[in-house]
Amino acid sequence: MQWTYQDTPVDQLPEDCVGFVYLITNIITGKKYIGKKLAKFAKTTTKTVTLKNGTKKKKKIRSKVDSDWREYYGSSDALTKDIDTLGKDNFKREILFYCKSKAECSYIEAREQFTHKVLESHDYYNGHIAVRVHGSHILKKT
Repeated sequence: MQWTYQDTPVDQLPEDCVGFVYLITNIITGKKYIGKKLAKFAKTTTKTVTLKNGTKKKKKIRSKVDSDWREYYGSSDALTKDIDTLGKDNFKREILFYCKSKAECSYIEAREQFTHKVLESHDYYNGHIAVRVHGSHILKKT
């Protein structure tokens, strides 16, 4: 099952998208999961370079690589178990919000989890809310 955003299939994320907040719904039971997923991960590799004086030095190379967002189905053990049992075709994956920063992603995920009272209801797979938000201006108003 492909990700959708406002009922439109998503093949590519927007250029300025750092991550997104999503909703996965079990279409058989109606049970849901709210989470976040980063679009890219930082990757550090090393390369050995030879300096002018002949000595060798390791140089760190930092880059961004695509995450597994296309195949991702959440981090809940209960959700994963149901997906394994019922099959991926019985789940709907929706992107609710595109985020331009990690902080925005964390904030919106927590806001949605608290708004929907995911810990107070058996209608959600979410078993905990782990949030760490930083920055004084998470959501920049334009």
